[in-house]
Amino acid sequence: MNRAIVIGGGLHGLSTALHLARMPGWQVTVLERRHVGRHSSGVNAGGVRRLGRDLREIALSMVAWEMWSNISALVGDDCGFQPGGQVKVAENAAELGKLEARAAQVRALGWTHEEVVDQAEVRRLLPAIAPHVVGALVCHGDGSADPMRTVMAFRRAAQEAGATIIEGSGVTAIERSGAGTLRVVTEEGTHEAERVANCAGAWATRIARMAGEEIPCGVKASMMIVTERLPHFCTPTVGPTGRALSFKQTVAGTVVIGGGHQGLNDPERETSTVLFGNLAHAARIAAELFPCVKGARIMRTWTGTEARTPDEIPVIGESRTMPGLFHSFGYSGHGFQLSPAAGAAVAELIARGATNLPVAPFTQRRFDA
Repeated sequence: MNRAIVIGGGLHGLSTALHLARMPGWQVTVLERRHVGRHSSGVNAGGVRRLGRDLREIALSMVAWEMWSNISALVGDDCGFQPGGQVKVAENAAELGKLEARAAQVRALGWTHEEVVDQAEVRRLLPAIAPHVVGALVCHGDGSADPMRTVMAFRRAAQEAGATIIEGSGVTAIERSGAGTLRVVTEEGTHEAERVANCAGAWATRIARMAGEEIPCGVKASMMIVTERLPHFCTPTVGPTGRALSFKQTVAGTVVIGGGHQGLNDPERETSTVLFGNLAHAARIAAELFPCVKGARIMRTWTGTEARTPDEIPVIGESRTMPGLFHSFGYSGHGFQLSPAAGAAVAELIARGATNLPVAPFTQRRFDA
């Protein structure tokens, strides 16, 4: 029986554990310093989005979308997935031109999921949108899911597949053992395995450093707002072209507003702080795009801590300093949708040393230049 250790109990760690545990001959242990979904996995906006992806991410995102389309078959739960579509609106002619250029660029690569629509179609999709909006880029079939429900579904599925999840177990060192395996040292004891997956999110560079590998990656603290319940007025998830915003209305009627407005975080203390001045900017943009939310009461706000690479796409691949250690981190605020496919890819890399899934652009070698 081959042994594997997954460091990090976020969604990417759980997905990796699930896919690997379902492969014959693998015994998988997940080590989580706090509890599963503690940081970005459990508190993000839950965007299931192909729209506007970095061109290098589109192929993996399309694989992930196929998995999301039948997520119950993978994890035994629909994860609250609502495929209401994603819309990026243009507020002037120049922005509409940018969207048309983007759609042409994506089509030139052979993808047809992004579509430019005119003002009339925007009004049909978003009856409450501000009158100055002139068009949009649309991706039908995208949407959103419930983050913590998704985390718990992947946790249950991984455990049912035979994976062991140990919470409250922080990793302090990774070493080569005399038996040719890797030894993972925690605050409670040691574990040995043939393969280790580094899925530690904002703390993954520390794990890489334990293996003598420096990979550039910082952190971010994206903030979120949830309003009081409002009458239904919006089905898709919406964002503007020229400003930072993510906007959606839940089935319950609350409005979730994000878009990358940053708070403060302290990775050492594992804490994050909302900056209300920045958050007010997000609220202002939301009210300008959807006048019906102006004056809505804010019920809660939060921020989390997540990893961000210099080019804002993830690092996926085997360590160059410690063979047998595999990285999967740096999803830079948009890893939720990718998690089913990324976990499958990392599991295949661990088990077979190769994968047909499109993760070649994500190797850390891209930072060498």
